[in-house]
Amino acid sequence: MKEKSKVGEMKIEKKTGDIDEAMLKISLRGRKFEGYVIKKFDKRVVIEFGRVKLIRKYERYLKTKTKIHARIPESLKNEINLGDYIQVMECRPLSKIIHHVVVKKIRNADIKSNIGEIK
Repeated sequence: MKEKSKVGEMKIEKKTGDIDEAMLKISLRGRKFEGYVIKKFDKRVVIEFGRVKLIRKYERYLKTKTKIHARIPESLKNEINLGDYIQVMECRPLSKIIHHVVVKKIRNADIKSNIGEIK
């Protein structure tokens, strides 16, 4: 049974259980980001991802790292650990630093650690 929600809010099925009731009130919009969890707190995580910026004046590239704070839904709270690769999506400001919500877990931390050991 699908439930229709207000304009701008997510349309999900209750029986899938991907996102809990509290997350229905948060309007997901904007961009999606993927990164590794570097810190985990009770209700939020900090992810970090790298990107490459072009400096036109010097015709060179600069590697930068971006940190994003994201709220963890109750349904994903026990699944997400340090080092996991997750996807977050932009939403309305939830607090002073939290403007994103965790949408899904892409892969576990052990896959990342094995890549570094292959050398």
